[in-house]
Amino acid sequence: MSTKKPILAWILVLLLSAVAVAVAVAETPQKKKRKRKQKAGPPPMFAEPDGRRLRDIAPIDGFFDRTFPMLVGGTSHAKQWGTKSETILNREFGFVTPANDFKQSGIHPEPGVWKWTKPDEWVQRCKAQKQLLRLHGPISPQHSKWVAADDRTAEELSTILDEFMTELCKRYNDEKHIQWMDVVNETVTREGEWFGPKEGVEKWENPWTKIGFDESDPLKPPLYIEQAFRIANKFAPNIKQLINQHGDMEQPMWRKVCATVVHLKQKGIRVDGIGWQAHVVAGFEKDPENIKNLNALIAWTHKQGLEFHVTENTVWPKGDYEGDLEAQAETFRTIVKVLLSHCRNGVVSWNAWQMRDAETQRPERKLCMFDDDGQPKPAYYAVQAELEAFANTTSAQ
Repeated sequence: MSTKKPILAWILVLLLSAVAVAVAVAETPQKKKRKRKQKAGPPPMFAEPDGRRLRDIAPIDGFFDRTFPMLVGGTSHAKQWGTKSETILNREFGFVTPANDFKQSGIHPEPGVWKWTKPDEWVQRCKAQKQLLRLHGPISPQHSKWVAADDRTAEELSTILDEFMTELCKRYNDEKHIQWMDVVNETVTREGEWFGPKEGVEKWENPWTKIGFDESDPLKPPLYIEQAFRIANKFAPNIKQLINQHGDMEQPMWRKVCATVVHLKQKGIRVDGIGWQAHVVAGFEKDPENIKNLNALIAWTHKQGLEFHVTENTVWPKGDYEGDLEAQAETFRTIVKVLLSHCRNGVVSWNAWQMRDAETQRPERKLCMFDDDGQPKPAYYAVQAELEAFANTTSAQ
């Protein structure tokens, strides 16, 4: 009897082990399945703001037939599909700029890895909604971490740039509703210096200047700018091509940006327009120099035969205007009004960056025209009123 008990015990252990393994194997696919991200469903329907929708006041057809000659657009992320932000984007805007989904950091996150699913879906979604699309996939500080490794050589960076920009341009050149693209972005600091690399890979930096500079020109522009535009000129001839810049109205910065455009055009390189990322604070318009310089920049752009795009616009109610939504609204309204004053002299566009406050990099700043719940703030109605006033003036002519 004493020998049978250990044998029975071992048999029992083996049986329990077999059951445990079977259960684990059976559960593994289910666990993986639960972790698999669900495809976004249809966006929710909820109450619309008072008045007409922005895309009805400033229709795309009106831009092309010049009855309302300014583009009015909005930005969102793919991660907001199926949310109130998608509802707002489709309801209000006939012109869309996907935020980060076309950037090198999203499409080419690792060596040998290419992710086109989200960009391709954006193309199809905008087509279904009859929206024009601006391709925001520039050579810029928004790059993958592996690109910015401190030991990355100029030759390696040049190859990475060439591969990404070529693939991006060739893939989307024939999509008729993709009509603009940012070729380079954030090339100059507010102080008017070329923005360059930093140590490590965790900081906001621009490694592309390692490729070198054009020493034959007093401007000494980084070679990556010319390289990116030459690739876009060759492989995306159907898409208008912009140089995009952040900051406010700092004159050293804008002088260098404009000089870069002149430099490129003198070399026979096509540049179609200048973009401004208007992430400003409430009360921006209270400084008369800001409005004076903005008007001058748009006028210079049009005089060169170029388009002017406010590619991103948020307003931060801070300082003297902390939490002041009416001051925020006035700043949004003034920027739109300035653009409208130029829209009969050349192409202009205005693009609201993100739909709801919660979706910006700093949600506590309350930067957008809609609150976290998707409700319109005074800024929305200020922009709506300015567009309506222009539409009424146009129809009366």
